[in-house]
Amino acid sequence: MRRAMSRRLPLTAVTTPLSSAQVRTRVPLAERTTLRLGGPAARFVRAATAAELVEAVRALDASAEPVLLLGGGSNLVIADRGFAGTVVQVGTEGRRLDPLGDGLVQLTVEAGEDWDAVVAEAVSQGLGGLECLSGIPGLVGATPVQNVGAYGVEISQVLTSVDLLDRRTGRVHQVPAESLGLAYRTSVLKGTDQAVVLRARFALTSGGQSAPIRYAELARVLGVAQGDRVPADAARKAVLELRRGKGMVLDAADHDTWSAGSFFTNPLLDDSTLTGVLIRIAERLGRHVEVPTYPAGPGHRKLSAAWLIERAGFTRGYRGPGGRVALSGKHTLALTNRGGASTEDLLDLAREVRDGVRSAFGVELRPEPVLVACDLS
Repeated sequence: MRRAMSRRLPLTAVTTPLSSAQVRTRVPLAERTTLRLGGPAARFVRAATAAELVEAVRALDASAEPVLLLGGGSNLVIADRGFAGTVVQVGTEGRRLDPLGDGLVQLTVEAGEDWDAVVAEAVSQGLGGLECLSGIPGLVGATPVQNVGAYGVEISQVLTSVDLLDRRTGRVHQVPAESLGLAYRTSVLKGTDQAVVLRARFALTSGGQSAPIRYAELARVLGVAQGDRVPADAARKAVLELRRGKGMVLDAADHDTWSAGSFFTNPLLDDSTLTGVLIRIAERLGRHVEVPTYPAGPGHRKLSAAWLIERAGFTRGYRGPGGRVALSGKHTLALTNRGGASTEDLLDLAREVRDGVRSAFGVELRPEPVLVACDLS
C-alpha cells in the first residue's frame, strides 16, 4: 500500500490569547460561500493549525464573543447584514494512513482539508469507501456534523471517530462515531456550538474496489446490479458525472452551481403520517401516481423533496424575486444565486417553495444549510 498520503499531523496544544495582528475587521463573507451571498464579518481570523484553532476558539469563548466557524462555505446561508461576532476560518491541513488489518486502513484527516481532494487522493491510492461521496464541496470537519451522504453512502458508514474541542470545558478529546448520534443529514453536533471538530478518522478498504453500489441510478450508469462492487475510480467518475448533470459540482461560470447544494432535506415521515400524505398526493395528482418512498428505519419512510417540489408546481429554473434567484435548471433541490441576489431574495424563494409544498401535500420541508443570523420564519 502506498503511503504518499501520510503527512505530519499538527498537535493540539494550549496557547496564548489572540493577538490583534491575527484579527481582521469587516471581512466580506459572500466571496467565501458557494452561494456568494452574505454580509461581512465584524472580525475574522484564520486558524492554520489545530493548535491555532483551539487557541482562537478558547480565547473568543473566554471573552463571550459570538463565534462562527467557517469551512468551505458550501453549507451556509449568511444574512445580508453579515455576522456581528468573529468568524474563525478553519485552515488546518494534514492526512495520515495507518493499517488496521484485515484489508482495512484508517485515514486520519485534519478538519480544514478540502473534502473532495481527500476523496480523490484516497481513490488514487486504491482505497474504497469514499468514492460515492465525490464532488461534495466543503471541508472534512463538516462531514460528521451533517452526516454527509450521497448515492447510497453516508459518512456514518466509514467514520470511526473524531477529535473534538469541547467548548464548555475547553478540553480536547476523541469521540467514537457511535457517540455522535449520526442519522439522516444530522448528528448531535448539528445545530449546536458546543464542540468543534478538529480531525476525523475513516476506515477504508484497500484493494481498489468501491463500497457496494446501493443507489439505483448509479448502478444503472455503471451497468451493474445494486450491491455489486466496481473499481473505486470508476465509481468516482460516474458520481462526478451525475453530480455535474445536476449542477452539484462547483463551477464559477455556471450559476446553477452558485448554491448551497440541496437546500431542503428529504422529509422523514412515520407510517401514520405518511398514510395521510399519500391520500393528499392522490387527491391532487390522481390515484395511480407512483410516489417514490425509501426505507428510513423502523416505522418510517423517506420521501423525495425534489419530487414533492416539482409536483407542487415548482419546475426546474423557477425564478424568485426579480429573477435574481431561482431553482437550479438541473435540480429542483438547489436554490441558486443568478447574480446580483441578496440573501433575503434567496430566503423568500425558500419560503415560497416550503409553503407551496406544505399547502399541496401537508409536508413540512426543512432547510439543510446552516442559517446564520437569518431564518425562514
